[in-house]
Amino acid sequence: MFIQSKGTVSLDFYKEEYKSKLSHYHLSKEQIRYAPLPLNAILKCENDNTRYPIVILCNGVPAGFLVLHGWEGVKAYSNNKDAILIRGYSVDTTFQGKGIGKKSLLLLDSFVKKQFPSKREIILAVNHKNTVAQYVYKKGGYIDSGVRVMGRKGELFILHKDLI
Repeated sequence: MFIQSKGTVSLDFYKEEYKSKLSHYHLSKEQIRYAPLPLNAILKCENDNTRYPIVILCNGVPAGFLVLHGWEGVKAYSNNKDAILIRGYSVDTTFQGKGIGKKSLLLLDSFVKKQFPSKREIILAVNHKNTVAQYVYKKGGYIDSGVRVMGRKGELFILHKDLI
């Protein structure tokens, strides 16, 4: 399913045709601390049918990536079985600073509603030191739930957005 915004940003489930561009995906050293490269995340998705790799496109070119994870991912952060978890969210350094992050997060609402109609909430965990990501998520409408969880790399803030 392909969801496109009025601008140039769109979301699509990962397809083999995106692999070549994603193999040249770049994140800074700081960003790699918090998010895997897409091809590594896709390998995990291939072994877990509750993970769905999503490509963020800018003018049809892979510009970002995320994984939507069902209950197996959600249950570490919430008891809401009607939630879906964002994990591994990133935008390639080449495309950063252009509003793609915010646009993709806003598009994600309609994408999840259409593709996962039973889901009523989107949640995510963000490292307390990752202030840039926190800023982007909040611009995308995510709210701090007040829940804190200790992750492998430190304290995580759990953010959420209700789907109306």
